[in-house]
Amino acid sequence: MITFETRPDTYHHWKLTFDGPVATLSMDVREDAGLSSEYRLKLNSYDLAVDIELADALQRLRFEHPEVHAVIVTSLKERIFCAGANIMMLRGSSHGAKVNFCKFTNETRLAMEDASAHSGLKFLAALNGICAGGGYELALACDEILLVDDGNSAVSLPEAPLLGVLPGTGGLTRLVDKRRVRRDLADFFSTLVEGVKGKRAVDWRLVDAVAPTSRFKDAVQSRARELAATSDRPASGPGIALKPLNPTVTDSAVTYSAVALALHRDKRTAELTVHAPSGPQPTSSTMGPAEILAAGDQFWALRAFRELDDALLRLRVNEPEIGTVVIRADGDRDAVLAIDRALVAHQTHWLVREIIHFMKRTLKRLDLTARSFFAFIEPGSAFAGSLFELALAADRSYMFHDDQEENVVALSPMNAGPLPMSNGLTRLQTRFLERADTIAGLLAHEGPFNAGDAENAGLVTFAPDEIDWDDEVRLAVEARATFSPDAMTGLEANLRFAGPETMETKIFGRLTAWQNWIFQRPNAVGAKGALQAYGQQGRPEFDWKRT
Repeated sequence: MITFETRPDTYHHWKLTFDGPVATLSMDVREDAGLSSEYRLKLNSYDLAVDIELADALQRLRFEHPEVHAVIVTSLKERIFCAGANIMMLRGSSHGAKVNFCKFTNETRLAMEDASAHSGLKFLAALNGICAGGGYELALACDEILLVDDGNSAVSLPEAPLLGVLPGTGGLTRLVDKRRVRRDLADFFSTLVEGVKGKRAVDWRLVDAVAPTSRFKDAVQSRARELAATSDRPASGPGIALKPLNPTVTDSAVTYSAVALALHRDKRTAELTVHAPSGPQPTSSTMGPAEILAAGDQFWALRAFRELDDALLRLRVNEPEIGTVVIRADGDRDAVLAIDRALVAHQTHWLVREIIHFMKRTLKRLDLTARSFFAFIEPGSAFAGSLFELALAADRSYMFHDDQEENVVALSPMNAGPLPMSNGLTRLQTRFLERADTIAGLLAHEGPFNAGDAENAGLVTFAPDEIDWDDEVRLAVEARATFSPDAMTGLEANLRFAGPETMETKIFGRLTAWQNWIFQRPNAVGAKGALQAYGQQGRPEFDWKRT
C-alpha cells in the first residue's frame, strides 16, 4: 500500500535548508530508494516516492516556515539537475499507475504556482546541469529559471522523439501558455533530443537567464533574494508543525479523527464521511489568528481537509476498482459555519490564508479524481458552507426530504469565492453559468435551505421523500457501478469543468485525453513501442497510420 505522509528527517531524495528568507530545496535522488526495487533512479530521475517528498516539503514551507519568501530548487549532483521521470519505472508501471503518477506530479507543480500566486512564496529553478523531460517540467513550474552556461547543460523535452509519449506534467502547455514560447519554436524544441542551451535558450524564452559556472551560485543567490523582497509573507515565524495524521487502517477502512473512508470492494463502492467540528465554536470576533495559531494543525479546517486529502490519495492509488464514492458530512452544521466566518474574517493573516488555500487544493483534488461522487444529504448532515462544497463537487447530490423539513443545507461566504475550481470559477458559478443573479440570490438567502427549497433552487439534484429514499439512492449507486469505468472517467472529466479554459484545466484535460490515450497505444507501450524499446538494441516500430 502506498502512503503519502513523510517528513524531512526521513527524506531520501531532497535536502531542505534555510538561510533567512531564502530556502534551498536540493534534489539528491537516492538510486535505490524508489517505490520498487525493479529500477534504479539514476541521474536524479524520479518516481512517485520522490514527488511525495517534494509535495511534503512544499506544504511544510507554506505552514511551518512563514519567514521563507523564496525557494531555490536545484540539485546536489554535479552537472545534473534532473533527468525526468524514470523510464524503467514508466515501462514497468500499469496504465493506471502511469496516469495517477502524472496526475500527482501535475498537482504538486500546480501547488508551487499556487504558492507563488497567492502566498508570496517565489520559486527559482537553479539548473546546475542537464535538465530533461520532467526535470524541465519541474523548472517550468517555478517563477524563473536560471541555467548554468557551461557549454554542456541544456533544457529539453525529449519524450516524443525518444519514448513515443508526451511530457506528462504540463510541459507543452506551460511552454506556450506560461512562458509564451512561439509555437513554431516550441514544436522544434519538443522534437529535439539534445535540447537547447546557452543564449538560444534565453532568446527562445525557455529560460530566463544563463550564468557561467564561475558566477552561477552568486547569480542564483542574488536573484533569489530579489524575489524574496517582493513577498508579503511575515518577516519571521513561528509557523505551525504539521504532525502525522495517524489514521487507523484496516482491510476495509481508513479512519481519521474527522474523516472516515469505508471500502466495499465487492460492490466497487466506498463511503467517504467528513465529521463537522464538535462542541460550540468561537465566533469570528473571538476566534482570531492567535487562537488559530495556537490550535495549529489541530484546527478543524486544516485537520479535516488534510485527512480528506490523504483519503483521496489513498483511494486513487490503492483502490483502482472502487468506482463510486458516496460522500457524507455529519455533525453540527452551525459549527462549520462558525469556522467559515472566522476564516473569511481573518483571511489576510498568513496562516488563515494558507488554510483556505489548502482547502481549495484539496477540493480540486476531489474534482480531479477519476471516481464517481454522489453526495447523500441525510438528517443530521453538516453540508454547510465549506462542507457544502463537497456536495457541489459531487457528480450528483441526493437530499432526503423529511416531513419535518429539518434536513437542511446552508451556504456561507466560503461558497462565494475563496475555494475556486481549476477553471477559476466557484462551484456555484460553474453550476449556474451566466446566471449571476441566481448566485447572488442564493448567497443572500437568510438561513438554511430545506430539501424542497434546495431542489427548487438547483442546489441539489434530487430530493426523494421517505417512501422513495432507500430505493432511489441504492439504485443510483448500483446503476453507476454497471457502466464502463473508462466511459465514466471521460464523462466526468467533460462535465465537471464547465466555463472558461485555464492553463490548469488544459493540463488536466489533455492528460485525461491525450496522454491517457497515448499511454495505451502500441507505438508507445507495445512490444516494439518506443517506451519499451528505449535503452534496448534496435529501433521502435510504429504503426504509421494517423488516427
